[in-house]
Amino acid sequence: MEPYREALTAGGHTNSLGRAGEVLADVQGDRARLPELFACISDPDAWVRMRAVDTFEKLVRSDPACAGPYVEDIVTVLTRSDQPSVQWHVAQLFDVIELTAAQRETAVAWLTARVATTDVDWIVATQAMTTLLGFARRGVVASENLRPLLEVQAGHRSAAVRRKAAAFLAALPDGG
Repeated sequence: MEPYREALTAGGHTNSLGRAGEVLADVQGDRARLPELFACISDPDAWVRMRAVDTFEKLVRSDPACAGPYVEDIVTVLTRSDQPSVQWHVAQLFDVIELTAAQRETAVAWLTARVATTDVDWIVATQAMTTLLGFARRGVVASENLRPLLEVQAGHRSAAVRRKAAAFLAALPDGG
């Protein structure tokens, strides 16, 4: 297969995943190319970044251990992105990768900042709430700290986010 950047640039409409499925299949068969895929998440082209982070997240979801060499960069570099499609995949990654206590603290702070306001992309809000709820269920985040954030999102402009926030409030580990 050609360089991943070329493959992730080509195919489909710019708002589609294009050939990301082909890249995923290729990197699943050739893990030596994983650094190349991860580097594409920092590409200057927003569509390449979106397709690369989606592909990386799918790979990690199927094999969380493969994220090991990239965890620190996920926590310290990818969290600086203001691109919603990168942010929502980072939120998803935080739910499946193994984090040290310090990394987990940083992840919780980053996720909290995403949902502390309703001025956030609706998918970012949904994914950040989902991951924070998972952290609460695992005892990483106290329900009493999550509740006010979910209440903020209950006022989001997106009806989908408002519904999720209400459902998550009811699902808090201490009974909501």
